[in-house]
Amino acid sequence: MKVVIIGNFTETSKRIIAKEFPDDWKIDIVTPEESDLSLNDADVIIPEHIKVDSEFLSKAKKVKFVQTGAGFDNVDIEVCTKKGILVSNAAGVNAIAVAEHVMAFILSWYKNITYLDKYMKGKNDIKKLSYSGSELADKTIGIIGVGAVGQKVAKYCNAFGMKVLGYARKKINTIENIEFVDLDTLYMKSDIVTVHVSLNDKTRHLINSDAFKKMKKEAIIINTARGHIIDEKALIAALRNGDIAGAGLDVFEKEPLAIDSELRELDNVILTPHTAGMPDGLKFHKKRYAFFVENIKKIIAGKKPENTLNKI
Repeated sequence: MKVVIIGNFTETSKRIIAKEFPDDWKIDIVTPEESDLSLNDADVIIPEHIKVDSEFLSKAKKVKFVQTGAGFDNVDIEVCTKKGILVSNAAGVNAIAVAEHVMAFILSWYKNITYLDKYMKGKNDIKKLSYSGSELADKTIGIIGVGAVGQKVAKYCNAFGMKVLGYARKKINTIENIEFVDLDTLYMKSDIVTVHVSLNDKTRHLINSDAFKKMKKEAIIINTARGHIIDEKALIAALRNGDIAGAGLDVFEKEPLAIDSELRELDNVILTPHTAGMPDGLKFHKKRYAFFVENIKKIIAGKKPENTLNKI
């Protein structure tokens, strides 16, 4: 069994990840630029930062299975299905990790953690310290996409005494302590807007300049889903113009985030490098790789893997 993992990993991450797979499997961890050399005899592909389409699959003639993380917008499911290749994602596996990351953004913002840390390390005079903060109790959070991650965020926010609004494109059963509203109402009433939908044609730039104009000027927006769900240029303009107060971003329209990105210059943004779902270290989540291994074992045994995305 040859598994090819495609992405940008440190040497330390490569060693940690490789140890999670059975010793008798061949594991190649390569960059997108190096992937052509490994694809010819690959049985399984785990793709990051690369598009799995007809051109890609023409170089991977033996592949039987494509396993993604929670997101799968980089995989052409229809093409894979036509070629008899199964595709699965790991939806829900990193729900706790991502939801905790959202709470870290929220707490960091309202408790001024990043600012106060810099102030203290700068050896500034504490008598001259000036800042504003707030408690989370009675704040309203609007959750766009109330799946596994969204529901975890709601549960954590309930524990802090916050009011939770939810928006879902498809009608879902009532969930305790979540008030479902339309998108405009969510924008207008929320102190915090957090995004937990998958990226597709309907959600690309779902949050744009019009959305920012509907939000409170004191509101912050958090994105741990996919960068393209938010129009980045519109976000930067809204942050610069004071249409919203701030943002917590783990994902970006282009990754890794460019060194000269305007987002790096803004004091009202907290940035992390797409690590919300990786609580065990850079580019690594033990639960996620355990899920990958079990799903690949199902393929070997001729069984249907979990979370199959093919429409047959």
